Amino acid sequence: MSMSEFYFLGKITRKFSFKGDLIIFLDTDTPSEYYHLDKIFIKIKDRYIPYFIEKIYPYKNNSIRVHFEDIDDEHEAKDLINKEIYLPTNSLPVLEGNKFYYHEIEGFMIKDKNLGELGSIKYVNDKSPQHLFVVDYNKKEILIPINDKLIENINRKEKIINMNLPSGLIELYL
Repeated sequence: MSMSEFYFLGKITRKFSFKGDLIIFLDTDTPSEYYHLDKIFIKIKDRYIPYFIEKIYPYKNNSIRVHFEDIDDEHEAKDLINKEIYLPTNSLPVLEGNKFYYHEIEGFMIKDKNLGELGSIKYVNDKSPQHLFVVDYNKKEILIPINDKLIENINRKEKIINMNLPSGLIELYL
């Protein structure tokens, strides 16, 4: 399976007990949707290895505590700390309207109400406090804030995000 068939869900942050339990931080707004997982994929050397979950418990904040099958002590669990976890993209619920997954909109055209077509989304920068569309605009990289008030609608069929950007935003890059 290739990277495009998976989405990032979180990261194993630490061990919990001497019995091999691990704490996983879930990078999601709704961690409760993942309290019933039976399997996750751990990225190891650019491969996605399935790990089956024997027990799963809600934990603090956006975290869960898991016990994997065949991991029975802290020494086995230690090797998994700091590993990223993934799920298949086909397990995601389909979103409608102006809701979207970041991986879903890569390559979509940004179209401003006043300026017209600006360029296609290269990727989403979610490492800053304000998440941003990184757009290729006339061979120049521009940043557009992801904000519900700026997005008028999303045309998934034509791969276009129609926006109403504040005047002067694009001019900052010219």
